[in-house]
Order: sequence, then C-alpha cells, then structure tokens
Amino acid sequence: MLLRIPHTVLLLSLIAFWSPVWANSPRYADPEHVDQDFAYQGEYAGPVVPEPLQLGVQVIAEGEGQFQAVAYQGGLPGDGWDRQPPVRARGQLQQGRVRFETEEAVGVLTLEGLAVYDPAGNRLGKLEKVHRQSPTLGAEPPENAVVLFDGSPESVENWVNGRITDDGLLMEGTTSRQTFADHQIHFEFRNAYQPQDRGQRRSNSGLYVQGRYEVQILDSFGLEGRHDECGGVYSVRDPDLNMCYPPLTWQTFDIDFTAARYDDDGNRTSDPRMTVRHNGVVIHDDLELPGDRSTTAAPLGPGPDPGPIYLQNHGSPLRYRNIWVVATADN
Repeated sequence: MLLRIPHTVLLLSLIAFWSPVWANSPRYADPEHVDQDFAYQGEYAGPVVPEPLQLGVQVIAEGEGQFQAVAYQGGLPGDGWDRQPPVRARGQLQQGRVRFETEEAVGVLTLEGLAVYDPAGNRLGKLEKVHRQSPTLGAEPPENAVVLFDGSPESVENWVNGRITDDGLLMEGTTSRQTFADHQIHFEFRNAYQPQDRGQRRSNSGLYVQGRYEVQILDSFGLEGRHDECGGVYSVRDPDLNMCYPPLTWQTFDIDFTAARYDDDGNRTSDPRMTVRHNGVVIHDDLELPGDRSTTAAPLGPGPDPGPIYLQNHGSPLRYRNIWVVATADN
C-alpha cells in the first residue's frame, strides 16, 4: 500500500531536523579525509599456532593514538566466531606500532598487519587486515520496488527536507513522503568516523520502520551488541549478533516488516513483526514488536495507518544510498 499523508509528513519533517549540540570532537564523513589512526583501525583475521586456531580481531580507534583490540576465537563475528567471550585489550600508537597485551598473548599492530606472540615472545602468527563487504551491497531494486533514493536529484524529492552531498549521498534527518504497510526495505548506510566520541554520541542515527519502530544505527564496531547499538531494535531487543563493520564502511539493512492488524472496530488483532538482516546476517528473526507502543523517540504512535521511513538526525554526519522498498501486502 502506498499513500501520502501531508499532515504527518509535516510533523515528521520538524522532528527530523532536531539535533543536539555536542562538544566539538572530530567527525569524519569522508574516508579521504581522516586522521592517522584511521589506517590502523579495522578487522584482522588469520591462523595462529599451535592448533592452528583461526583468530579474528577488531581494532577500534578511540582518538589521539588510543586503540582497543577485541579478539574473537574462531574468526570474526558472522565469519567463524565460536561465541566464546571475546578478549579485550588497549594500546597506544607509538612510532607506528600499537602494542596490545593480555595474560595469554601480545599483539603488535602496524600498517603491515597484526603480529601475535606468546608472553615469552614466541611468534604465534600474523593476522592480515580484511575488508568485508555485505553480500547485499548494491542490490538492484526489483521491477515492483519503490525507489526512494538512487543518488539522483529527482530521488531527493521523495524525502521531506531531503539533503544530498556533492557526491550524491543522502544525508541524515529526513522522512520519506511515501508511506507503507507490509513491506521490505533495502537500505545502505555509512557510519561517520568519530574516534573521540563514545556510546550514543558515536555516529548515532536510526531507521524508523513506519515511523514507529527504530532499528538503531550507531558506530558500535567491536562493542557488545545491545538494543541501543547498531542493529538493535531500540528499547525492545538486542541483535542476535553485532554485525557492525568499521566506520566509513558501507553497510546494509534488509528488513521484512509485517504491520499490526486491526479489526473494523479499531481493535488490534495482531502485533507487528520484523526480520532484520545486517550485512547479510539475520540479527532479528520474525521478531514480535510491541503493538501497544512505538519504540523510544518514534515520531508516530501505534495505529492502523501506514507510515513512512524516518531517518533520525542525532547530530552525526551519516550517509545513505540505494534505498528501495517493496510493498508486500495491503494492511
């Protein structure tokens, strides 16, 4: 179902442009203009002896030469990790090297990779930097899709207060003019690189399905994977897996949404449901959403009417592209 409701869109446009004022910490929206730490941040993977054991490590830049390393036994999240608790360590960039140390191992990070040693100094292996890409990145819209944004100036008109960068990317803080009942969404986003920020200040936004249910967008690369981190359904449920890639890497959400059902008297007969794939991995499988309330800070309350896609503005310079929707049923 595809409708237009100007009074609702006007309300959402006002909300979308709200933005808190934070401290002047560095925020990078372009991978061509970053600090020196950015080259060290990222994902590393490879075998280590004696077994051999596959190891994945996510290196997080925390500003001014400070880094955190998160080590996953078996491989990276979504690519071999055995779900055992990861090991965390911190290090400082000095003369082109970052040293991470735990009771069991020492890691030495350079631009050539991450060398791993035992506490006695014996080399156990070297992890190479990897650049993963979502299997749905660049997915073409089917013939029956509503293309909400394809980089063209014309597609910006699909958004209330839509803004576009010089290189053809949609910016945060906007609401689709079209509204939807049951639908599928393909959505590509790029988190900003904000190394000195923490928590909800670190590249915060959100994709609100129907303007009611937020799938959180955040730079939660290497974090625990909570409801208020990337891929979480805010205030409802943690993702099954934290599939967040490093900042300034293109990522995807592919969402299947079934709207709540109401009878002729306006009584709700079933709650909405949602399946979310983050970078191709299912992180919410047919999740039942609360039908009696929307998620935190949603611009629309629960109800039988179709709703728009709302992209929250929390003051971070995020970028979006290749957004399309397929309506799957009338509500």
